[in-house]
Amino acid sequence: MASAPDRLLRRLEWQVIRRLDGQLQGSYRTVFRGSGIDFADLREYTHEDDVRHIDWNVTARLDEPYVRQYTEDRELTAWLVLDLSASMRFGGAGGKDGVLTELAVCLARLFTQGGNRLGAILYDNGLQRVIPPRTGRTHVLRLAHEISRAASSLQESKDKPGGAATDVDGMLRLAAAQARRRSLVFVISDFLSGDAVNWESSLSRLTHRHEVVAIRIVDPMELDLPDLGLVLVEDAETGEQVLVDTSDPMFQQRLREQVDDREAAVAGAMRKARVVSHRVTTDEDPLLALVDMVRWSKRRRA
Repeated sequence: MASAPDRLLRRLEWQVIRRLDGQLQGSYRTVFRGSGIDFADLREYTHEDDVRHIDWNVTARLDEPYVRQYTEDRELTAWLVLDLSASMRFGGAGGKDGVLTELAVCLARLFTQGGNRLGAILYDNGLQRVIPPRTGRTHVLRLAHEISRAASSLQESKDKPGGAATDVDGMLRLAAAQARRRSLVFVISDFLSGDAVNWESSLSRLTHRHEVVAIRIVDPMELDLPDLGLVLVEDAETGEQVLVDTSDPMFQQRLREQVDDREAAVAGAMRKARVVSHRVTTDEDPLLALVDMVRWSKRRRA
């Protein structure tokens, strides 16, 4: 009998991957053009060229600047940076972690199907698991099993009191340390790190070397809490519990202001870091959302 990760992968291959195969890589390849290591030819220097590619020996001999051209890399290295913190277990249906799993497995299969290498970082304050870049369907199945095992391990400890907000800054710094060659990095997270957006500088440093795509997963109730009367609200990461009256207009107003401030801070940090950012909610089909991301990217680059 097939395991749950194997069943998930088969379903994704049937429903989505055939529709997207050959589209996703083309959408994200532009930034890597000309980054190969095999020498191809020489040509005269133009103002748009990188001065680091000038061949000084040829330039001195011909008394005109010439640059070296290299064969473009045919293979792409991609990384998945996956937030498995307690806040990702919030939400209806399969929760934010369920959306993360489907997106991660689908992206992994898409990239490895063409022979590209893909690595992953599974991150929580108490767990950091690095899966080195590999290719092939077996590697994707291993990744799916690792996500499932890590999620189960963290689920067992969710009822333990105390804790701390997700260290998004630490997660991004770990990604920068592991991705040594230029890569395409997908960061899948809710980007909730307590009251402060303290990860902007780490995200900016990551974009200096890599192309970064942020996929932010949110639940509608995090954006607009309905009127449910008296509710005991618990912070999934710190364990703090507060009894609130969701029917109180003053409470609703303060909550909306806090949500607006948080959303503006996250969006501002993404813009300053020049990161392509997408938002996926738990009440939408994550696979259809991925299709829309690819189409948006193709339109943007066109």
